[in-house]
Amino acid sequence: MMDLRQITPDFAVAPQITPDDVPALVELGFKTILNNRPDEEIDDSADNAAMRAAVSRAGLSYRHLPYYPGRMTPELVAEFESAMAEMPGPVLAYCRSGTRSSHLWAMWQAGRMPLEGIVAAAASAGYDHRSLVPLLEAHAASRP
Repeated sequence: MMDLRQITPDFAVAPQITPDDVPALVELGFKTILNNRPDEEIDDSADNAAMRAAVSRAGLSYRHLPYYPGRMTPELVAEFESAMAEMPGPVLAYCRSGTRSSHLWAMWQAGRMPLEGIVAAAASAGYDHRSLVPLLEAHAASRP
């Protein structure tokens, strides 16, 4: 059973999903699947190639942006923001637990919504982002 965690009406995160979960995601109305799980963390049955094939068969958009633990780089954040601008919503992003995907969502929102709102939305989905606030503030301040 999938553990979907809705952060906003158009964005949810989840722990690892499998190709077998994709039809249910279509039924739930998702248009894009964003895989933040590095292939080195998962076996072949749910790696990037397997997920890309399943999502493609279902007619959804797909992007693989591997987020290695402890490595939230400016480049990764920029790629995530670009993906979110290009891909149709609603979007489901996933990784091992959903935490890394929720961190990328928070960085995308920094400077777009109040920090308290970002922290509250993440908390409502079960993620504590209070420790991210300094990074979110810095990212928001760096926006043009």
